Amino acid sequence: MLPKKSQLAFLDWELGIFFHFGIRSFFQGSEDWDEKPMPASSFCPDALDCDSWIRTAKEAGARYAILTCKHHDGFANWPTRFSDYSVASSPFRAGKGDVVREFTDACRRGGLKVGLYYSPAQWGGETACWSGREPSERDARYDDYFVGQITELLTGYGRIDYLWFDACGSGNHRYDRERIVSVIRSLQPDILLFNMWDPDVRWVGNEDGIATTPNSIIAEETDQERFLPRFLPAECDCKLRSTWFDCADNENTLKSLDELIGMYEYSVGRGSNLLLNVGPNRSGLLNPSDAARLREFGEALKKRYETPLPFVRKEKALVYSGPATCERKGCLVDTVILGEDLSGGEGSVSYRLFARASGSSFPVCLLRGDRIGHKAILHFPPILTDRLWVEIEEQRAPVVLTDFRAFRLS
Repeated sequence: MLPKKSQLAFLDWELGIFFHFGIRSFFQGSEDWDEKPMPASSFCPDALDCDSWIRTAKEAGARYAILTCKHHDGFANWPTRFSDYSVASSPFRAGKGDVVREFTDACRRGGLKVGLYYSPAQWGGETACWSGREPSERDARYDDYFVGQITELLTGYGRIDYLWFDACGSGNHRYDRERIVSVIRSLQPDILLFNMWDPDVRWVGNEDGIATTPNSIIAEETDQERFLPRFLPAECDCKLRSTWFDCADNENTLKSLDELIGMYEYSVGRGSNLLLNVGPNRSGLLNPSDAARLREFGEALKKRYETPLPFVRKEKALVYSGPATCERKGCLVDTVILGEDLSGGEGSVSYRLFARASGSSFPVCLLRGDRIGHKAILHFPPILTDRLWVEIEEQRAPVVLTDFRAFRLS
């Protein structure tokens, strides 16, 4: 149950931006699995600018980005050899376009980790995966198609840091999981896999941007077929608007800044990553209101957490070291950020945060945590204190704090 170095690095990424963009971006009102025709000839993002996507993602504070390469409709955002339903059959860049290329190049220019989304299942194109067909021949044929496309994505675009599989829609299709995982791991040994077959990252269980508690990083079940406890950090995916793609008139559903801050603290602040989706419009640009909200989000996070209060670490405590002119010893605190070293696995199981005020020591509003993990953001009513410390009540292994900062946010 020890982590890979890549899993620890993943937790350091903390915030990612998900870009749902493809043929469906051109069909307002289209929904998952509705089977409505969406011809490749309609795909023509005449102002596509992936560099502007990545600049905005960085301004939001993201350290990684993910592009939908093929969604359930089967349309490939790259010129795949395994299907005619792709950018090669569209007027985009006169049939010579490659959205995956432009996206991966933009990520590297912008310094973001590269993630690719691929839906294993689909209903459109020449090959489809359905639950009600004769399984044996269909399964083998579809797996050849699947492996072929994944091989293209993992050999044609340099290092891919993260491969995101969507579990939706496969029905009774019996994937050759050993073959698929073997191909992926052989082509990109350091890649992180989301969710399926041999995961390095698990789905948190909702699309609300919220990690429930307790949020142990040790997952007891990786899928429906195997029981196998392992180190599996969670990722909390959610939408900036009510839809994944920009295919609806729904600007009124754009999440507020306060809601985004709350989602960040319910996800990253509970030891998970936050993956925030935005759908570029049919021109290939982010909608101005979406881009503005992402930038506002990044600025707000900096304002809240860039400058901690003047406490210093002494042994296992934080001790106030504020200006000598302060009339009262200590300062008002209402937020603490904790983090633990996870290189040896998850250590903390239960802990309490204490403060000293007027010479007395007590738990801060009886606040009791269930895990510390990569990051724990703890809020409580303001207290004037010159000393804060953590007591570990239950642990799997010795706990070493890597982060311990105090803030006044209210």
